[in-house]
Amino acid sequence: MIDISYHPSIDAQLSLTAFGDRPDRWPLPTAETPHQLWLRAVGAGGQGRYGSAYADLATLLRDNRSGRLASLAHSTKASFLRQLGWHRLARGWDGRALALAGDDPEATADAVIGLAADALGVGRLAAAATLLGGADARTQPPRLAVRRAWVAAELAMAGGDGATAVRNAELAVELAGAGGSSRHRAKSDVVLAAALCSAGDLDRARTVGEAALELTGQLGLVPLRWAVACLLVDLDRSGSPADAVLRDIRDECAHRVRCWGGDWFAS
Repeated sequence: MIDISYHPSIDAQLSLTAFGDRPDRWPLPTAETPHQLWLRAVGAGGQGRYGSAYADLATLLRDNRSGRLASLAHSTKASFLRQLGWHRLARGWDGRALALAGDDPEATADAVIGLAADALGVGRLAAAATLLGGADARTQPPRLAVRRAWVAAELAMAGGDGATAVRNAELAVELAGAGGSSRHRAKSDVVLAAALCSAGDLDRARTVGEAALELTGQLGLVPLRWAVACLLVDLDRSGSPADAVLRDIRDECAHRVRCWGGDWFAS
């Protein structure tokens, strides 16, 4: 009997994991092209499988030392470092990403938004605002507009402007909802929960955060699940059984990331 079932291409499978509705897919198919290596790294990193993601980026950069994909690979490595708390190290990767971007608008916007996030992470709020103001993501892939809204929300939080943080976080939720990335929708919810905390709306923050905790668990997004569990622990701190469950989730996520090659920054 001839098998006429549909088998998505490697590009399609990896795209669905990196920027689609299957961020939980594992194992991922073996990449056969530089673009597939990048998609595979993005997908693995979203799950917290940093060792696998780093290996794919290293393979990509070994044979592609300049151009658009090299720039995107550097920006991706920087994003992983930021997720783990290494903002100063991330700055070097984003800087090289910008240098390699040339006249490619997507790679340039990716790098500039990353540099803004790096500056924010080390407390250079004015520099972050300047960089973010120069990052035109409007005509680029939807993911960049979402990323820009995340950083804008985080910048407002750092500056103590809760209302602006909520507006930008809600914009991220709206933009991500119109796109096809489940991972971006989940992260936008996490950013919104944090923004609501900064605005003093703790009840809504808890409601959004609890929904995001469930969603990140369903989608296998371990780093985001860790982040929202940390936020909910900070909101609770009651010593209740529910608080203990949140702490267990937080610690389990951190452990899994370490086991998968992630090196947490220790301040």
